[in-house]
Amino acid sequence: MSKVIFITGAGRGLGTDIARQALAAGHQVVATGRRPDEVEKTLGGPQDDLLAAKLDVTSRDDAHAAAQAAIDRFGRIDVLINNAGNFYAGFFEEISPEHIHRQIETNLYGPMNVTRAVLPVMRNQRDGHVITLSSLAGQVGTEFTSAYAASKFAVEGWMEALHHDIKPYNLRTTIVEPGYFRTELLVDASTTWPEPTIDDYAARTTATVAAWKSINGQQPGDPAKLAHALLTLAAQDQPPLRFVAGADAIEGVSAKAKELLAQAEASHELGGNLGHDDTNA
Repeated sequence: MSKVIFITGAGRGLGTDIARQALAAGHQVVATGRRPDEVEKTLGGPQDDLLAAKLDVTSRDDAHAAAQAAIDRFGRIDVLINNAGNFYAGFFEEISPEHIHRQIETNLYGPMNVTRAVLPVMRNQRDGHVITLSSLAGQVGTEFTSAYAASKFAVEGWMEALHHDIKPYNLRTTIVEPGYFRTELLVDASTTWPEPTIDDYAARTTATVAAWKSINGQQPGDPAKLAHALLTLAAQDQPPLRFVAGADAIEGVSAKAKELLAQAEASHELGGNLGHDDTNA
């Protein structure tokens, strides 16, 4: 069944793959980006089923204007795919407070802004599906990703809680946790690399930046296959609350789940008896 699919970050990378496949499948697509003319050109030019809309996800005004443009053109929004994001790499002490703020602003407040603009439409319809791209880094923190992991861990908590807020209105949510896919996340347009500023970290920073850059273009995951998987989820009446994407992510999330269970079990002796003893009250 044809749906109206609203995609953020549709001008390149995974967002472009999602938009192209959605159009090929007969869906109506709202493809958003900071430069809508370039988004439209990337997707093959003007089409009856395509609306290229301006959207900087950090702008609430842009978000509401893009949602209204979607309604004016297609009359509804069935699926929102929060795909836009970026990566501020580095060890925590070498990431400036300003860069951490920008990371959170784009990766957390960005999808919040767009979802806030779209939810009234979906509630009015009593139907809709919000899909938000998190990451393996939203479940597993590793070195050199403290700002990015913070933003994605926050996305996970927000989306998990949002599920309960909007479920009574027949609205569905899915958190997507990709591993390493050959997207454009590690290109300079999406990643801000740190400069060595602290002697203790300098050698590690230089080596880690080189290692990360060498990964670009060699990631095991195919973004076209991920795009197809996301559209498959969008077609489901009861999509999963979480979708772990890629063999590396499945392995990582499974290991984290076992680690959390072990930590909970190990906390019993010290943490399990911390309640008030009211028998002597």
